[in-house]
Amino acid sequence: MSKRPERLTDQQIADGLQQLPHWHREGDALLRTLQAPDFPTGIRMVAAVADAAEAMDHHPDVDIRWRTLHFALTTHDVGGVTTLDLALAAAIDAAVDTVLSSS
Repeated sequence: MSKRPERLTDQQIADGLQQLPHWHREGDALLRTLQAPDFPTGIRMVAAVADAAEAMDHHPDVDIRWRTLHFALTTHDVGGVTTLDLALAAAIDAAVDTVLSSS
């Protein structure tokens, strides 16, 4: 059984977000909103994010509104942001970039 991640401090979160310019913090979550060029591309982005999240066994909240995608990350069992959320944010950025570069 893997060790449960620890909740990060405000400073640790701020430091981590310096490497994630598309993300911001709201309360106990990291958020990113983006516009896909079209609906099918948005769905491909979500599928790529789902694959990355499944590989990490850490899953984002996703909201799809036509071409607008909203991602929210928090580690529910610790009630806040952990290193898992920062790592998943980076993986989401990479997945989105991969889809955009292949479109």
